[in-house]
Amino acid sequence: MYTCRYCRQSSDGDATSCPHCGAPVNVKDRVSDSGWEEQPPIKDMARIQFGQSTCQVSGKYVPVADMQLAQGDGVYFSHHVLLWAEPAVQMQAMSMKGGWNRMYSGMPLIMMQAAGPGHIAFSHDDPGETVIVPLQHGQSVDVREHEFLVATTNVGYDWYQSGVWFTTGSGNDQETHFPLGQFIDRFHADGGPGLLLIHSPGNVFIRDLQQGQAICIQPSALVYKDPSVGMQLHIEYPAGGGIFGGYNSRTVWLRMWGPGRVAVQSVFERPEAANNINNHSPATTQRWG
Repeated sequence: MYTCRYCRQSSDGDATSCPHCGAPVNVKDRVSDSGWEEQPPIKDMARIQFGQSTCQVSGKYVPVADMQLAQGDGVYFSHHVLLWAEPAVQMQAMSMKGGWNRMYSGMPLIMMQAAGPGHIAFSHDDPGETVIVPLQHGQSVDVREHEFLVATTNVGYDWYQSGVWFTTGSGNDQETHFPLGQFIDRFHADGGPGLLLIHSPGNVFIRDLQQGQAICIQPSALVYKDPSVGMQLHIEYPAGGGIFGGYNSRTVWLRMWGPGRVAVQSVFERPEAANNINNHSPATTQRWG
């Protein structure tokens, strides 16, 4: 038996890639001195089995997830990632609870469902990696918003406020900033194992945080985490004065602590200007000098 160290699922190890997440089998350990393990990209044309259906990930620069859905199998996705579908695939809008009004690039985000039989393909229309996260029954994972690509219909979907924010300005000029994004997506496997596909615009690195172990990351570098991993704002006050220092100059991080997995990507957006913060969510602080 072979246990994949990326998705933690077991297989017979006869194939060249993990049948659950597509990671190469028996690839040499690639762990940095600081403890981050690089998740190798899924090999071109790797095939993943789920239920009676398969998913083949094609391409290296802008990967495409090509799914052959069997009768009775289905997936859901946001409408902007649909690349093509055979006419036999049945598609419909997916009703969402809680006053669903999410936006992507200024446009309403519409969730769709697709049911087999037939082929259907998805792409995030951005260079990067496709990360496949198989979920066992009862297992959950938290994903930063806009990273989601597609999931099987037996994976439940919910979201919650990230709880990481700060405000600048005052009166009519007051503005609330969400360095991590306003929402966190939570996926939960119900009624058996499920499959979740995530798009990352950069290289993906994974780390297992031990109980109480903490790390600070660029907020938008987060890809996914185990629900057991805590997170909050961390604000640093650099030493010195002038335009690059002083009381009003601050650096914003996301502080995370274990136990559990954390996955980060090498592409990120720097938080909006953190100067003159007048209020913020619960945070740790550190002053230099």
